[in-house]
Amino acid sequence: MPVEKLVIIGSGPAGLTAAIYAARASLAPLCIEGYSAGGLIPGGQLMFTTEVENYPGFPQGILGPDLMKAFRDQAERFGTRFIRDDVTAVDFARRPFAVRTQDEEVHAHAVIIATGARANWLNLENEQRLAKSGAGVSACAVCDGALPMYRNQDLVVVGGGDSAIEEGSYLTKFARKVFLVHRRNELRASKAMQARFFRLAAEGRMEPVWDTVVVDVLGDQAITGVRLKNVKTGAERDFACKGLFLALGHTPNTELFRGLVALDDKGYIRLAKPGSTYTSVEGVFAAGDVADHVYRQAVTAAGTGCMAALDAERWLAAQGME
Repeated sequence: MPVEKLVIIGSGPAGLTAAIYAARASLAPLCIEGYSAGGLIPGGQLMFTTEVENYPGFPQGILGPDLMKAFRDQAERFGTRFIRDDVTAVDFARRPFAVRTQDEEVHAHAVIIATGARANWLNLENEQRLAKSGAGVSACAVCDGALPMYRNQDLVVVGGGDSAIEEGSYLTKFARKVFLVHRRNELRASKAMQARFFRLAAEGRMEPVWDTVVVDVLGDQAITGVRLKNVKTGAERDFACKGLFLALGHTPNTELFRGLVALDDKGYIRLAKPGSTYTSVEGVFAAGDVADHVYRQAVTAAGTGCMAALDAERWLAAQGME
């Protein structure tokens, strides 16, 4: 069986940027795009995004699927080959590495893992529908919060940790007021983030809604509000808002790699060398949100995709496999 120089698992901004750089370096990369397992679809999470306004080079914005099509077309132009399938297993204990899909097994001298991370949702039917249509439900305030539809509006953030405070404080730049819905009566955030929240609350820019969960998202063509339930009394009420932002954390798509590469306590791939994309296994690299629980932006994912391709190219050259 022929051995690929480089296999890239995942086809979001990280995976496709890695493919562009690797293809231009004559590595003839094979990109396994994903199909549907665990939310890993061709194009990654931006396929669920409507308007992208913060990716450089698009002053008028661009639709998420259109941006990813441009990434893919560019990678293909330089010679990247694609398999549209899910990876079901990998074997990093032998060399060359084995990567198995539903239909075949491929061997590779080097692998870049770019499987990303998926946002944690409430999994309410209308939440998912409105999120997919870009109609007022989002899991990324930095990505979507500056859109005109949210300006000078009442917005709801769900969560009580650092991410929720950070997302909410970012939204105060645009919103009339941000309401933080939390199932407990105290925050889980760090002391510094709690201090920021209570300062914003004192200024009237944020307001807590304690002991409360969202049980439904209201609206047909766009969100009009949420249905809230007090977890202590069981009382429900409808709350008008023009945006719902989920800040419940992310889950990295690393189940395939558990026990094969080092992961941190949150399940993200632990990088072996600071400022690089090396994992704990020589010849295996990680790019994008699968190894990044801090920034989680398309542009940072693309940047680490570039890094991973360069790291892989140099590693292969050092092994005499350029």
